[in-house]
Amino acid sequence: MELNGKKALITGAARGIGKAIADRFLAAGAEVWGLDIREPDDLNKRIEQAAGKLNWVSADLSKLGEVDVVIEKIIKDADGFDILVNNAGITKDNLSFRMSLEDWQKVLDINLSAAFFISRTVARDMIKRRCGSIINMASVVGIHGNGGQANYSASKAGLIGVTKSLANEVASRGVRVNALAPGFIESDMTAAVPQEAKEKMIGSIPMKRIGKPEDVAEAALFLASGSSSYITGQVLPVDGGMFF
Repeated sequence: MELNGKKALITGAARGIGKAIADRFLAAGAEVWGLDIREPDDLNKRIEQAAGKLNWVSADLSKLGEVDVVIEKIIKDADGFDILVNNAGITKDNLSFRMSLEDWQKVLDINLSAAFFISRTVARDMIKRRCGSIINMASVVGIHGNGGQANYSASKAGLIGVTKSLANEVASRGVRVNALAPGFIESDMTAAVPQEAKEKMIGSIPMKRIGKPEDVAEAALFLASGSSSYITGQVLPVDGGMFF
């Protein structure tokens, strides 16, 4: 599963799953364009140590009116992409009865709307070259729901719908669109979970461990590579067997 000579755009690449995917793609020989609202503190070190070439773009995806312009410029600068990973996402958790319109809308804007607009713009260019792989970062809660995350669950369920619809539209043009649905993965968010609640979550996972960002990165590499050339419109869980 090599990506030699391939160019990949990864949103939300500053940390967590996005960072792990960027690092894995670089190790596989890809030229990576990372996009996030801010540069990571270790960006220069990452650029120097990368096996492939790492480029960086700082952009705020909550400004939906500017997304198309930003992405079109990146496509022009990169001379097109072979791979797109829509990983950028946020949470604004609360019970449905207490959730504000602002918290509902911001999660939908970044997690779903921005991913849709980016996919649409990148797919247009991929269609011209009749090749490409788009990977959307969904979640198991987009399939099964989760209390206190109505906005996040809705955004991820919507992203699954976008994945399947876009896959149907572009498959005949050589472009594949799939989604990953991570479960309980090590991150800044899970680090803040109380130990008792964390142990309860681990107890519900057949593999009896929290997933690592690298676990998701390996699945992303599979969907980005030629090894998955006959797979499109699918949602691949990366959850340690949490849901069968």
